Amino acid sequence: MTKKTAIVGGGAAGFFLAINLKEKMPDMDVTIFESGKKVLRKVEISGGGRCNCTNTFRDVTDLSQVYPRGHRLLKRLFKQFDNNDAYRWFEEHGVKLTVQEDQCVFPQSQDAHTIINMFLAEAHRHHVNIVTGTKISSLDELSDFDFIAVTTGGSPRAEGLYWLQHETVKPVPSLFTFNITDKALQALMGTVVEHATVFIPGTKLRADGPLLITHWGMSGPAILRLSSYASRLLADNNYRLPLNINWADKNEKETEEEVRSIMLQHPLKQVASMRPFALPSRLWAYLTDKCLGKRASCRWKELGPKELNRLVNILVNDAYQIEGRSVFKDEFVTCGGIALSEVSPNTLESKKRPRLYFAGEVLDIDGVTGGFNFQAAWTTAYTVACGIQTCLRK
Repeated sequence: MTKKTAIVGGGAAGFFLAINLKEKMPDMDVTIFESGKKVLRKVEISGGGRCNCTNTFRDVTDLSQVYPRGHRLLKRLFKQFDNNDAYRWFEEHGVKLTVQEDQCVFPQSQDAHTIINMFLAEAHRHHVNIVTGTKISSLDELSDFDFIAVTTGGSPRAEGLYWLQHETVKPVPSLFTFNITDKALQALMGTVVEHATVFIPGTKLRADGPLLITHWGMSGPAILRLSSYASRLLADNNYRLPLNINWADKNEKETEEEVRSIMLQHPLKQVASMRPFALPSRLWAYLTDKCLGKRASCRWKELGPKELNRLVNILVNDAYQIEGRSVFKDEFVTCGGIALSEVSPNTLESKKRPRLYFAGEVLDIDGVTGGFNFQAAWTTAYTVACGIQTCLRK
């Protein structure tokens, strides 16, 4: 008798799971249920419409760097299906990929529809049933299916997960930018620092990478990464915490050496006119005015020891206050979901309800930007496909 699997959620993880199920078990009857009228919506808008589908992980020395809460589980699951497997999988299914300098992986077409069209074509080829406009609000509605896999993505509210009848971790926003009400800083909107380190003082929470100054505060990969690492701490403090920035992305000794070198080589130049570490001119003018005031127009040779120390300090330990987070219509809400203690770490099958599986963002696994969230979707979906296959063999 043909076995039937219901997949709740027509997103990235849902389609990846459906296709892999059919490739492993061609006789399996697979149905995707999507509450909206359109499937794969997040894939379409991700990466600015280009779909940052994975990452090379070249610069990742520990998975906790990119998966703040799910690194232990993913370390285990990556042994079965990692980023290299994902890269091969997409290319074998007709999606040629390209690697950017920042190690993010995109379709060569630079168009998310290349992946969407492939998913839809493969689902059609394998006779996957796709039912849209159907919201599943109880697992009992799927009692006719032998297996159920939930790939609904993140939920902005805890009650959105209650129907699953499992212990959940309260969802909170995970990838967002910071509101900083400093008008002088906001006047620098559009300024980019390619290499900066941002951190919350008094904690071990820090991130590095490009930083963008906006008309509301700060954004860019460094800020988004820190928001993911600190998502729960920020939520607990109503998104009001101190933020420090190392603009130089160097330690204090290296920064002091750079500043003293400028002072020795250009003693007659104005402080505000000679930029260390090739910082943007507007940013350097802002920083020197912030720590020296009118003295920013003096010559380097006229700086006293205390003023030199202030310059070094503002370069490596510039202080701000986060006054809130960005709120966008399509904000990724990925922190939280089904507690990992509720699932088997080898198959992602529910410990409470046999033959119920979870994959993707519905689990309390969230990654930072750069293709890491999609990689978690591919890895967990593949794990579920293998888990269902193993269950059938028993």
